[in-house]
Amino acid sequence: MPADEHRVVCHLDELLTARGMTLAELSERVGLSVVNLSILKNNRAKAVRFTTLTALCDALDCSPGDLFSVEEG
Repeated sequence: MPADEHRVVCHLDELLTARGMTLAELSERVGLSVVNLSILKNNRAKAVRFTTLTALCDALDCSPGDLFSVEEG
């Protein structure tokens, strides 16, 4: 596997749908741009800060394990 590839999958889209929340609304709640949240949602992020992860979990009332999973390789 090339160094820039990973098997971590973000489930932000599913969590937003389940909570009836838009990306714009989440952006306002966590203080991140819609563009950065979109990068995360579309599995193009290279890293996530713990402060961002905490804010997302607080806003979505979830745990990191709800937000991310690791695909089998």
